[in-house]
Amino acid sequence: MIAALNQAGFFADQQPHKLIVLGDLFDRGKEAKELEAFISDLMDKDLVILIRGNHEDLYEDLVTVDKGIGLNHHISNGTYDTALQLSGFDPVIATIRHYDFAEAAQQTIYYQKIIPAMRDFYETEHYVFVHGWIPCFRERHGYSHISDWRKASDDLWKNARWVNGMAAYATVYEEDKVIVCGHWHTSYGHSKIDHNGSEFGSDAVFTPFYGNGIIALDACTSKTGFVNCIVLEE
Repeated sequence: MIAALNQAGFFADQQPHKLIVLGDLFDRGKEAKELEAFISDLMDKDLVILIRGNHEDLYEDLVTVDKGIGLNHHISNGTYDTALQLSGFDPVIATIRHYDFAEAAQQTIYYQKIIPAMRDFYETEHYVFVHGWIPCFRERHGYSHISDWRKASDDLWKNARWVNGMAAYATVYEEDKVIVCGHWHTSYGHSKIDHNGSEFGSDAVFTPFYGNGIIALDACTSKTGFVNCIVLEE
């Protein structure tokens, strides 16, 4: 992430600018404490806008609904390991005293400061920034449009964070603004829509995907080892 920001000129830029993070800050990485501190510092300097991702929902579920229990989906998604890193809780003790583990994970900067600052979407004159997609309904042959998606319920926004924007953008969005999204690996769009490479083979392309009304950015970082970062003048 730091390398991507350096390459984009984020730290050297003297003009007013902010980093917009499209959610899923953590999971499947080994530098959770460093990332937590970095984001917290950007927040203190008012240099970041945070969009909530489905992995933020997973973390909240782990430490509240599931009481710190390492269910399979928490382990496979990396959420459990993130909570261990951020809380500093002993992995063996966490399995025994899962209530204490959950409480410790709730006392982290991530849960206390970062997640509460996240929003469902951020909008500028020409762009809408989301995690997965704007709220919509899955139909048999695609997705249906919700005209007043900006006022959608929390449940609809939570569902939207799981939507593959590259699969939905052609059928559910009728405005002039470009939606910038994350969540789903960009190789999907390159492979399925542009017919450029495979999704996960040696020829897969994980650079930003550009379509009519969409920019998708998820680089599948846990597989590729890099983060997509673009600069938008607004």
